[in-house]
Formats: sequence, structure tokens, C-alpha cells
Amino acid sequence: MIMKNIAYSLSLSAALCITTPAFSETWTVDPAQSKLGFEVQQGSGALTGTFASWDASIDFDVNSPETAKISAQIKPASAATGNPQFDTTMPAEDWFNVAGFPVAEFQADGASLVEGNSYQASGTLTIKGVSHPVQLDFTLNIDGDTANAKGTAKLNRLDYMLGAGVGTDTVGDTVTVTLDLTATR
Repeated sequence: MIMKNIAYSLSLSAALCITTPAFSETWTVDPAQSKLGFEVQQGSGALTGTFASWDASIDFDVNSPETAKISAQIKPASAATGNPQFDTTMPAEDWFNVAGFPVAEFQADGASLVEGNSYQASGTLTIKGVSHPVQLDFTLNIDGDTANAKGTAKLNRLDYMLGAGVGTDTVGDTVTVTLDLTATR
């Protein structure tokens, strides 16, 4: 009888280990040490900029990246390039329309390991009420309780009706979003 109970307990323990879901770790992004930016071709050169106001929520465990939850809220009105003409144009209706759509959002459920410390997260980016799938490619380095993630995502600005008006033909269609995040657990 004792052996039967031990065997049952071991079987139950093994089953619980197999069926218990992995839980991701919550990371708190440090905005002072992090940067969210973008790059687009304008004329014969690259135009780069940053978003000064954004927030991110990250739950990620390197041992089970498929359980990751990544969420970011970006205020397009905070976009700045250092080019006064472009900076005053971006908030307008033809571009980000910040009066009607003050927040852009990225959501990803799950990530996958590519190799080493390189990952991909497939998510949804919503700008101006328009949502499209976006792939975020990133590297992740963890040192104790501090993590640094660097990544990029490419999107077609016309998919989101960004700069679809007259006079935007000098701006490239492909925008590369860049991130360099520092977070702690």
C-alpha cells in the first residue's frame, strides 16, 4: 500500500510538472536609460528621430520565451527629429494625427528564440486606429537583475496612412523602428 501511494504521488508530481505553465518574469523599463527611435529615408539621406514619451510592459523568461507578453504605448506627439519642418509636420492629420489618435500601441504575446541571445516577437502595431502585424527582432543580454534589449521592426508607413498626402514623395515608405531598452526585475 505504501509503495502504491509513493508511486501515485510521484506520478501526480510528474504530471503537475508537465502541465504547469511557465510564468514570465516582469521587467520594469528604465526610461532614462532607454531609447525608442525611428529611421526613414528622406531625399538622399536618412532621417532619424526619437519618441520622448512612451511606456512599456514586459513579461519575459528566457527559459520560456513563448510565454512573453510585450506591450508598449507610444505618444506620437513626442516624436522629434531635430528637423523643424518635419517635427512640425509629424503631429498633423496627414501624418500621426495626434489630435485624433494620441497613442500608438504595440502588443505581442510570445516570442521565439532564433539563436544565442536573438529573439523574434510577432505582434500587432496600431497607429491611427489601423492595426497590422509587425515582427520585432531583438537581442537580449541579462546581467543579474538588469536586462538590455536592442531591436528593430520594419513597417510600411503607408499601411498606417502616415504621410499619405501631397508632398510626401521624398520620404521613403519603409520606416525602421529601433529600440534600446534597459530594464530591471
